[in-house]
Amino acid sequence: MKIAIISKVTKWFKRWDRANAFTKRQQFVVITGILTAVLMFTQLVPLDWRYPMVAVLSLLAYLLCAFGLREDLRGTEWVTLLTLPTLFTMAVAVFYFLLPTRWLTRLPVAVLYAVGMYALLLTENIYNVAAARTIALLRAAHSVGFLLTLITYYLLAQTIVAYRLNAVFNGILIGVMTYPLTLQILWAMDLEPMIGKRVRDLAAVITVVLCEIAWIFSFWPVRTTLFALFLATCFYGLVGMAQQYLSDRLYKRTVWEFFAVVAIVFMILMLTADWYTAI
Repeated sequence: MKIAIISKVTKWFKRWDRANAFTKRQQFVVITGILTAVLMFTQLVPLDWRYPMVAVLSLLAYLLCAFGLREDLRGTEWVTLLTLPTLFTMAVAVFYFLLPTRWLTRLPVAVLYAVGMYALLLTENIYNVAAARTIALLRAAHSVGFLLTLITYYLLAQTIVAYRLNAVFNGILIGVMTYPLTLQILWAMDLEPMIGKRVRDLAAVITVVLCEIAWIFSFWPVRTTLFALFLATCFYGLVGMAQQYLSDRLYKRTVWEFFAVVAIVFMILMLTADWYTAI
């Protein structure tokens, strides 16, 4: 029964492709336009409906991106390729609620989301094709994918810490978002049909470390924006070193470069902390 349903869906997609001469880029533009319109619509619904709308928008992002990348999508790619578009959409949607209730502020964010989502669809398409054969654009896709992953991480971290939850919940929520984001960006380094043990282990270690950092700094009198920035910087350093390790290019100089960036942000965090209030 299940095989028959999948076969029917596949045949419908093939007939649709033959009947509609849209290029893949044109389909990506349409998908981006639909998601951006729904994102802006979330600001028009009552406050009680906004978070359900975020869930609907995230699910819609998953389904539309799966539709756009359907040609070569298989196996673990249903998770690894579609995680970032889904979480990127969720991150922008929940961050949208933290902005002032003015279209002058929210409209530019919607435009930036559209640009980011279109670039993300192109990046995931490159990953999708590169999993089967070598292409020249893979290095550029790695850079764009890492940048958008970092932006997604910061927006989600900013949203979590903005609610000023206790340390335990901060640690748990940071871990829940860290693992899938880390897993997909590390998988992109080798694009294997199955997620390898090294990738899973590195993602787990990075998740535990960031959970502990989030738990510790929840007790510190720091601004939420800098707290989220520090978490994103630690994510940048740890994931960056993990990528270099998977590529067999992790040298001492590289480690020191990542460490220097994290140390600079840590010093800023220390200098701006409100220690007098804490005392």
